[in-house]
Amino acid sequence: MPSLFAILLVFPAIGALSGLLAGMFGIGGGLVIVPALSAVFAAGLVAVEPAARMHVALGSSLAVIVFTALSSLRAHHGYGAVLWPAVRSLAPGVVIGALCGAWLADALATRSLEIVFGLFAIVMALQIGFAPKIEPVAHGPLPRWPRNLAAGTVIGTVSALGGIGGGVLTVPYLVFHSVPMRMAVGTAAACTLPVALSGALGYGLAGQSAASPALATGYLYWPAIAVIALASMVTAPLGARLAHRLPVLQLRRLFAVLLLVVAADMLVGGH
Repeated sequence: MPSLFAILLVFPAIGALSGLLAGMFGIGGGLVIVPALSAVFAAGLVAVEPAARMHVALGSSLAVIVFTALSSLRAHHGYGAVLWPAVRSLAPGVVIGALCGAWLADALATRSLEIVFGLFAIVMALQIGFAPKIEPVAHGPLPRWPRNLAAGTVIGTVSALGGIGGGVLTVPYLVFHSVPMRMAVGTAAACTLPVALSGALGYGLAGQSAASPALATGYLYWPAIAVIALASMVTAPLGARLAHRLPVLQLRRLFAVLLLVVAADMLVGGH
């Protein structure tokens, strides 16, 4: 059973921070949720076998993103910013990729997943804090379904391995294929839902044979999922409002530095 400290303080704090940053910077909460849950499990606040620690953190992160993706999708659809033909074209690939990513994660040891996440966090830190904000140059219309199937599979696989929603890959792909940025962001938000759903399902199924903690389904730890999702949905709108009032560039760089610290911790030896 989780400690009351984790339920009442730690999980709400993780959710509040991930929602706030997602609202401010337009990033997925997985960059916060995965390392935070891994640290919580390593500290013994929840009894999770060391061999399954990163798996439970990744799967639970994707399950949280299901709820935030529903909220985001509703908002973008209300503004008419979802290109549904592109969603339908990419969805089969992202579902296949997310299921494959969960299966691949199950085959990897916790140490290997820490290295994968650490490297991913470095790339994201450089992009979030220090890369020039230049939109990809359009190179023609959105391709037909075979290429979208391949692209979606890559997006889904990487997303499942990183415990993220996939928008960081989907948006540049759509903009590269002449989708306006506003539509690309809304369409990526719609694609996040099948990524998160299938990824979470994959982790739930893959972890059936593992030593899952109490109150978990496979690698999905429900107390953390419920509390983090609720807290993040409360603070995400606040983050969006703060984005218009605070020096976001400086805050992005501070967050990037924090990500680099997290990445170093993962790469040097984890917890």
